[in-house]
Amino acid sequence: MSNPSDTTDISSQLANYLPYLRRFARAMTGSQSSGDRFAAAALETILTDRSVLDGSDVKTGLFRVLYRIWSSAGAPVDDAESGLKARAQKHMAKLTDNSREALLLHTLEGFSFDKIANIIGIEQTEAESLVSIARREIADAASGSVMIIEDEAIIAMDLESIVSEMGHRVTGIATTRAEAVALGKADAPDLILADIQLADNSSGIDAVNDLIEALGERPVIFITAFPERLLTGEKHEPAFLISKPYAEDQVISSVSQAMFFSSTETLTT
Repeated sequence: MSNPSDTTDISSQLANYLPYLRRFARAMTGSQSSGDRFAAAALETILTDRSVLDGSDVKTGLFRVLYRIWSSAGAPVDDAESGLKARAQKHMAKLTDNSREALLLHTLEGFSFDKIANIIGIEQTEAESLVSIARREIADAASGSVMIIEDEAIIAMDLESIVSEMGHRVTGIATTRAEAVALGKADAPDLILADIQLADNSSGIDAVNDLIEALGERPVIFITAFPERLLTGEKHEPAFLISKPYAEDQVISSVSQAMFFSSTETLTT
């Protein structure tokens, strides 16, 4: 018979990890709605039968259940007949099986290779190989121009350096909503990398929405010190979200995948 305190502890951990499970599910499927459906199914499965955690720590078990549900459904992404998502689907079809998911687990969610192997159901050496393959295949698939919206000079310079070394062209750095719109209209980027809170207390979310309205759909990555505040499920959420402080590997992975997957999901205030 299970200890009630153990059950309460597991439920508490599931609640803590749910925002990040939803982020991972959204990045896999390319949309908030699809990702949330799979995340909800994983959570319901565990709440119904705790044995599916199979002795793993709660976070690893939660992600493993999600992955198994998603893969058993045929690893679907949102249907799209045209536009950026249709192009992304064509790219996805060319990737080595499980490679993109392994990269997401490693760089976006911070799982070690042994835990990635546990989640996907492979050997650790294969998990390491898949991450390397994904980096190469995704990097080769897409490159372009990037706008940076960031009011902290050191962070902006670091992001510019990382993006440039990846082979992308940086169109410029904006520190306010007005600067971002002006820069975007002068040199339309293929990807927008945006902080949430800007120098004059304007919103990076508003800046991005202005740019998409003016320039049309394009992939976006948001950066914030408080990602859990944007992963509440109460409103539209970004498909790509980098937490501050970030690691260079997270930026490289997110930029490559946003370019590759062409996600246009943004936020509304």
